[in-house]
Amino acid sequence: MTHQLHPNVVSEVVQSLSEQGFDGMAQAMQTLLNECMKIERQQALGVGPYQRGEARRGQANGFKPKTIKTRIGPLALSVPQVRGASFYPSSLERGSRSEKALRLALAEMYVQGVSTRKVSQITEELCGCEVSSSDVSRAAAMLDEELEKWRNRPLGAVKYLILDARYEKVREAGSVRDCALLTAIGVDSQGHRSILGVSVSLSEAEIHWRAFLKSLLARGLHGLELIVSDAHAGLKEARQACLGSVPWQRCQFHLQQNAGQYVSRIEQRKEVAADLRAVFNAPGRSEAERLLRAVVKKYAESAPRLSRWLEENVPQGLTVMSFPVEHQRRLRTTNLSERKRPGLEPTTMES
Repeated sequence: MTHQLHPNVVSEVVQSLSEQGFDGMAQAMQTLLNECMKIERQQALGVGPYQRGEARRGQANGFKPKTIKTRIGPLALSVPQVRGASFYPSSLERGSRSEKALRLALAEMYVQGVSTRKVSQITEELCGCEVSSSDVSRAAAMLDEELEKWRNRPLGAVKYLILDARYEKVREAGSVRDCALLTAIGVDSQGHRSILGVSVSLSEAEIHWRAFLKSLLARGLHGLELIVSDAHAGLKEARQACLGSVPWQRCQFHLQQNAGQYVSRIEQRKEVAADLRAVFNAPGRSEAERLLRAVVKKYAESAPRLSRWLEENVPQGLTVMSFPVEHQRRLRTTNLSERKRPGLEPTTMES
């Protein structure tokens, strides 16, 4: 059975475009889509209008109005309905995905703090249609729903766990304040990294980190061989309470920053940083420990506080040296940008 556009439809489209030019694109597209959906329903039913036949797969059941927003403007469509069979126009399925993408983009703008007025202006410029505040709210609710699914998805075996926090400004009770964004990044046995979860908390206090780690374990996190983090007191207590049996690698980047607090003379900081880099870049743990002993002895008289601090804390940054060499460079630090400096560049991890 051959399906073609009705001649009247073609004439209507041509007339709309010839009279209105590009301004008639929305009307022309609306007409074409309505006709194409009729043809698709006819194909799905297996017979044409008012036809009988053994190939019939259901009954035509009128039309349902639907308005979709597109780049060329809103389109008022008449969606063909079917009784006794499953049918939905494929063109609208594609359109619904585009509509969902647009709504997610609106939600992201909303989350980033873009005002409803600016969102409306942007979408009107791009799509030729205005987006109301209720549209933005619905889009934000859609994003919340998707985010909730992601946040509660089941986890599995993870070889290495990297924990870190950053502070973002959040509106809370009518005022803007700094809140901690707790982040967990997992590395599996094939070396693939993924964000396991995030949590916005008022601080990095032990109670917040503990709740976050418990949520990861409740979602099925297991198989950990190493945890990488800084030495924040709240995180340390939560880690020991929830994952105390897992070896810990203290972030080398933060260690170098912490060491600066024990250097009495500013001009000495570069020298101390170079000594620490030599320890961290040693070819093996035994050599690193030998270099550390030398550094501790070097500053024993000129900077005794620094010397004691180095002896007590730097070994916490050498745990990674017990793991495969090809894995170490990705596990030395929680700081992604720091991995780009010589000696800490990322590498592919293979089992």
